[in-house]
Amino acid sequence: MARPSSSVALNLILLLSLFLDLGLCKTLKRDVKALNEIKASLGWRVVYAWVGDDPCGDGDLPPWSGVTCSTQGDYRVVTELEVYAVSIVGPFPTAVTNLLDLTRLDLHNNKLTGPIPPQIGRLKRLRILKIDLRIGTVIAMDSLLGERVACMDLILTNFQTVVNNLRWNKLQDVIPPEIGELKRLTHLYLSFNNFKGEIPKELANLPELRYLYLHENRFVGRIPPELGTLQNLRTWNSYALRMLSCSSHLYLNNNYFSGGIPAQLANLTNLEILYLSHNKMSGVVPSGLAHIPRLTSLFLDHNQFSGRIPDAFYKHPFLKEMYIEGNAFRPGVKPIGVHKVLEVSDTDFLF
Repeated sequence: MARPSSSVALNLILLLSLFLDLGLCKTLKRDVKALNEIKASLGWRVVYAWVGDDPCGDGDLPPWSGVTCSTQGDYRVVTELEVYAVSIVGPFPTAVTNLLDLTRLDLHNNKLTGPIPPQIGRLKRLRILKIDLRIGTVIAMDSLLGERVACMDLILTNFQTVVNNLRWNKLQDVIPPEIGELKRLTHLYLSFNNFKGEIPKELANLPELRYLYLHENRFVGRIPPELGTLQNLRTWNSYALRMLSCSSHLYLNNNYFSGGIPAQLANLTNLEILYLSHNKMSGVVPSGLAHIPRLTSLFLDHNQFSGRIPDAFYKHPFLKEMYIEGNAFRPGVKPIGVHKVLEVSDTDFLF
């Protein structure tokens, strides 16, 4: 059998040396300190699985549960933190904002309280943020969740995805405008919290945002018209895998929004579902919404809208549902969709 050439042997040695170097990479002290500060916080039920001092693993110890690390140069850094549905109690852990290479943060469905710290704006690489009830709870706007598929460039992926998932918590106070500094953010889940105040117009500074969930909060004031500039806002519906078609959903229901519907929402040409139910919105329904080409469902019920609904809505080729009950529309204004099923004549069932 022929012996391997010296060049092949040298290459094998170099590869082995490279793998050994990767295995010996140390975790950046900044990240080690931040995760250990979180570990030391009372109420974190995950600590029983966080063994050792190095969150990325040390020797024979594996990485901490919910912590994902990657190698950058001579060091390992924490890139993802997913600690959800473990009944974490207490304020939002400010130490998280020291994980500057974080791309995904998922703290949804815990019992976090207090405000989101303004230092959240330091996480420039964040793509997914989840703090809602289902996955975290921070802001009241369930909007657009996405993943990749035909037209899904959206949510946090590359996966340069930063999912800020804070829904289903008990976060309070206002949404810090510093979230508008997270230019790579694609997913923002803040629904089912106790956020109050107005939705910051700075959210319009997130050019990559594809999924926005803010429903079931206590927002007040007008919906920022600037949100109409978020051209990438979209989501996958529950049939996405079967239908392979992109949809776009905007959920602003169950808050305390007042004022009229921003006409700029008509700029969201991918919008399919607009959910504005159970707010305190008023005025007339802008006719421009009827020109959103893919609009299939419009929920206006339980607000204070008045006047007439433009005829263009009733001529829309794809609009299948329009809920209007609980408003002050003029007599004769009719809903669209399932309400009409009761109006079908008996003769329609003869053949």
